[in-house]
Amino acid sequence: MTRARRLFGKAPALALALAGGSALAQALPPGNPVPGVAPQGVTQGPPPAPAPAEASLSLRAVLTSEAKPLRGGLTWRIYEDRPEGGKPVVLARSEEAQPTFRLPPGSYLANVTYGFVSTSKRVTLNAGAASDQLTVNAGALRLAGAVGEARIAPGQLAFAVFVPIGNNPEGRLVRDGVKAGEVVRLPEGTYHVVSTWGDSNAIQRADLKVENGRLTDATLNHRAATVTLKLVASPGTEAFAGTAFSVLTPGGDTIREAIGAFPQVTLAEGEYQLIARHDGKVYTQDFKVESGADRDIEAIAKDP
Repeated sequence: MTRARRLFGKAPALALALAGGSALAQALPPGNPVPGVAPQGVTQGPPPAPAPAEASLSLRAVLTSEAKPLRGGLTWRIYEDRPEGGKPVVLARSEEAQPTFRLPPGSYLANVTYGFVSTSKRVTLNAGAASDQLTVNAGALRLAGAVGEARIAPGQLAFAVFVPIGNNPEGRLVRDGVKAGEVVRLPEGTYHVVSTWGDSNAIQRADLKVENGRLTDATLNHRAATVTLKLVASPGTEAFAGTAFSVLTPGGDTIREAIGAFPQVTLAEGEYQLIARHDGKVYTQDFKVESGADRDIEAIAKDP
C-alpha cells in the first residue's frame, strides 16, 4: 500500500506537465518552433559572416606652387598596387575635382591626369576614412595670333605644339589642332609652336617656355594678308563664276588652288603668280602680298 500510494502521488505532477506542454503548443502559432530549439530534422548553420571592412579615400590635386586644389580638367584612376610589375588593373575612375573612392583595405596606386601631365602616388588604406593630396607639376599655354596690331579671328587659326629633340624643333608632336584661346596644360619645359593662318602658307613659328603653376599667354605675329581672287573682263567689273585658280610661287610651286567667282586665300607676304582657267582659256597675273594689306587680285580675261 505504501508503494502504491507513492506512485499515485506522482501522477498529478505528470498530468500537470502534460497539460503545460499542451498549453505551450496552443500558445505558439502552427509551424513556429520553440525559441532556441531547432525544428525536428533541421540543422542550424553557423551565424552569417560579418560584412567585409570598407575604406574610403578622398583625393585632391594641387599645382606645385599653389595651395588651392585644382577645380577641373582632372581624370582620376585607382590601380592595383602590383610590386612585382605587370600591367596594372584600373579599379576605379572619376572626373570629379575631389572624388571619394570606396575600396577594401589594402595598398593602391592613385593616379591623376591634368591635360598632358600625369602623376601617381601609392596609398595604403585601413578600415575607415582617409584623404590624400597629389601635387601636379604643370603649367599651361594659351595662344593667339595677330597681324600687325590687329588680332586674327580665332576661327582662322590652328596651332601645333612640339617638343624639340636635338636639332629638330619639331621632334615630337604633343598636340595638333589647338584653337586660339584654348588652355593647353603641359609639363614644365620649352615647346616649339607652329601657328597656321588659313589653309595655305601663312605660317609663323616660336619657341615658348612653360613654367610650373603659371599660365603663359603668347601671341604669334603673322606677316601675311588675305586676298580675293577674281577673273574679270576689265578692272572693277563682275567676276566670272566657275573659274579655276592656282596660286604659284615665282619658282613655280603651287601654293593654293580654288574654284569659284571670288575665292579668298590667306598668303604669307611675298610675290606670286595667279593662273585663272575659264571656258578652256588660261589667263595669268603676277601680284605681290604685303603684310596686313587685304585686297582683290584681278586677272583680266583678254585674248593676247
